[in-house]
Amino acid sequence: MSLAAELQQLEQEALAEITQAAAEDDIDRLRVRYLGRKGAITQVLRGLGKLDPEARPVVGQEANRVKQALEAALESRATSFQEDRRRAEEARRIDVTLPGRRLDRGRLHPITQITREICDIFIRLGFQVVEGPEVETDYYNFEALNIPKDHPARDMQDTFYISENIVLRTHTSPMQVRTMERQPPPVRIIAPGKTYRRDSDLTHTPMFHQVEGLMVDRGITFADLKGVLTVFVHEMFGPEVGLRFRPSFFPFTEPSAEVDIACVICAGDGCRVCKQTGWLEILGAGMVDPEVFTFVNYDAEEFTGFAFGMGIERIAMLKYGIDDIRMFFENDLRFLKQF
Repeated sequence: MSLAAELQQLEQEALAEITQAAAEDDIDRLRVRYLGRKGAITQVLRGLGKLDPEARPVVGQEANRVKQALEAALESRATSFQEDRRRAEEARRIDVTLPGRRLDRGRLHPITQITREICDIFIRLGFQVVEGPEVETDYYNFEALNIPKDHPARDMQDTFYISENIVLRTHTSPMQVRTMERQPPPVRIIAPGKTYRRDSDLTHTPMFHQVEGLMVDRGITFADLKGVLTVFVHEMFGPEVGLRFRPSFFPFTEPSAEVDIACVICAGDGCRVCKQTGWLEILGAGMVDPEVFTFVNYDAEEFTGFAFGMGIERIAMLKYGIDDIRMFFENDLRFLKQF
């Protein structure tokens, strides 16, 4: 084979390999293989001295043409790889001049917000927050609160029974007895948490939240109860909101009262929400029945106390003007983002 033919064959092979190169390292390897000091084209050029003087110029020109063609092909392919790398880097680069993407921030559920607000008010009044089990024994949920098995007050609570003596607690009042068992007076606690009853409509759900409060010490009177609840109402709803106490019945307090506030919708003038009465019921309260003290070995002749309980959903509905309790549990972001 003549040198000219050999050069043309090397050109075709080199161009094919350059076209198929997969990375910049392949280009460097091909450059050395064909154009390096020991490369194939260089070896051909070294054979020019063996040719006849008449053939040398022709073969020399062909060799230079092939060398230039390969250099141009190698440079073009290397530039292509560099451009691909540049585009990839730009795709990964953060453009700090672009406006940032706004991330939605989470927020506390309105029930959680109201629970914390209630707790903060009573903590400032010297109360301690306690928590207990949601699956409760019949003893703590009923009997120790002066509600024996045959007491008609049990019919008011629509209880979920897990077994004969195990229930889903119907109120957080069991924490009153559990706390008094663990410590002697004075006692000043609030017990927030989930409670359960078989009830479901616009104003009731099978699972809801309550806060129970208890204060026991020497010389506690109904006046102390009224003072504490008056402070709570004014802190929660505003100092201009009035409140009243109505006689009522609870098996673990005597005397007992329902506490109403002036309607926050109509300011006491009468509207559909308050059924034209000007008042809204918010909680129940009363002086601890001495019979309850016998279950925790407190001396009812020496100590007195008061207790109260409220539904957190009820407080939230009044504070925010919500008329359907089920909205708290539907997880509709259009509703939740308002709080």
